[in-house]
Amino acid sequence: MAHDSNHVSLNRRTLLETLAGGALAGSLTRLGAAPPDPRWNILFVLMDDLGWHDLGPYGNRFIDTPNLNRFAGQSVRFTNAYAACPVCSPTRASIMTGKYPARLHLTDWIPGRKQFPTARILTPKFNQFLPVEDKTIAETISPRGYRTAAIGKWHLGGPGHLPTDRGFGTNIAGTAAGHPPTYFGPLELPGLNLAPGEFLTERLTNEGIRFMNADRRTPFFLYQAHFTVHMPLQARDEVIAKYRKRDTGDVNPIYCAMVESADDSMGHLMKALDDSGQADRTIVIFFSDNGGVRYQGKQNRPVTDNSPLRAGKGHVFEGGIREPLMIRWPGVTRAGSVIDEPVSSVDFFPTICEAAGAAPGKVDGRSLVPLLRGKKQPERPLFWHYPHFSDQGGSPAGAVRLGEWKLLEFYEDGRLELYHLVDDPGERRNLVRREAARAKKLHALLADWRRSVDAAMPTPNPQYDPAHSSEGLTGYQPPTEPV
Repeated sequence: MAHDSNHVSLNRRTLLETLAGGALAGSLTRLGAAPPDPRWNILFVLMDDLGWHDLGPYGNRFIDTPNLNRFAGQSVRFTNAYAACPVCSPTRASIMTGKYPARLHLTDWIPGRKQFPTARILTPKFNQFLPVEDKTIAETISPRGYRTAAIGKWHLGGPGHLPTDRGFGTNIAGTAAGHPPTYFGPLELPGLNLAPGEFLTERLTNEGIRFMNADRRTPFFLYQAHFTVHMPLQARDEVIAKYRKRDTGDVNPIYCAMVESADDSMGHLMKALDDSGQADRTIVIFFSDNGGVRYQGKQNRPVTDNSPLRAGKGHVFEGGIREPLMIRWPGVTRAGSVIDEPVSSVDFFPTICEAAGAAPGKVDGRSLVPLLRGKKQPERPLFWHYPHFSDQGGSPAGAVRLGEWKLLEFYEDGRLELYHLVDDPGERRNLVRREAARAKKLHALLADWRRSVDAAMPTPNPQYDPAHSSEGLTGYQPPTEPV
């Protein structure tokens, strides 16, 4: 529910603004000028591997994020926003189509990690590109007259399945790869030739600004999908030095500098909208594709700290799927308000379609517009299906959240864990025995959903060796004892 004691009727205010806009359009027409285009511009800023707790608006007091702090004051901030998967490609697929990764049969990062030969289970194969029968946002709203561009990371298929094959008019830097070999030039990517010493995050930001300003009369959809803060950890030396002078504790100073570069990008994008006069007719969405990387590599060195949430990228625990989400929609969202209702990345597609006046078709998500207007929505379950081992130590698992409760099922041994997220956001107190009836109900709900989307499940491994079944796992999260 939105927290705003001074909240006025947005429907009444929007009606007044619409009437005022109509009067303005009439005046302009009488003066011989073209009336303003009623269609909204849409800027979707997606970060990669950015943790829920890495930004000032979400409680981080160590990393400098002044631009996102300012943006939060202009926007509605969600406290229970989720990626549909704890790794990148599936979540990006859910954003593009409004469908759960399990339904798309795209459930791991492309191409995925190799099967553990002696693991207890064999993980299922999955699509290596976004299914062509499932329309993307760009394919859906382009017929409405939108200019479209994908700038940055794609990771939803290679040649024949790139953004320009999936409805986008422009693709800059998007490939089948999940991360760049370096953040500093020289580097060649589609539509981009990075000069020696040039910083990729800054260049992608400038390309986004160039696209937004290229035609101010036609509405745009810009998918500004940064590679940052994904590996390799690289940033400008002077920014890294600033964080090395501080007591970093359990966070990598290079990672902190990368988060700051993401904040810089947001600042430049927002300034460009202001300077061009497009801010008042542009919806801005800020999100991340999965949780922050807690551990990476054989040495288990920490990258970021998602506390108080448990674990991080590659895990269906909260640290792997709960994300920062802020939306600014002039005349619709209330500046500085907060929404606690759980939402998912599958909801962006129908939301953007509604803003663009396009029909979303049959999707798993639901439009966020009522929530953004201050209306409470009926409770619904959210689902996750990740039948793979992750590079960060995550085990194949599924999960369902309904209201304040979340149930996890681990596919190796069938173990269930139940948490009350309001009292226990760190998922430390497994209530599966104390709340046995609730656990049974949620487990049945999860199983029914998997059947409904034809989710691919792991199978027993005939080569299973319990002595080596977890070989290669990093950042292992031991199960909690049920109570």
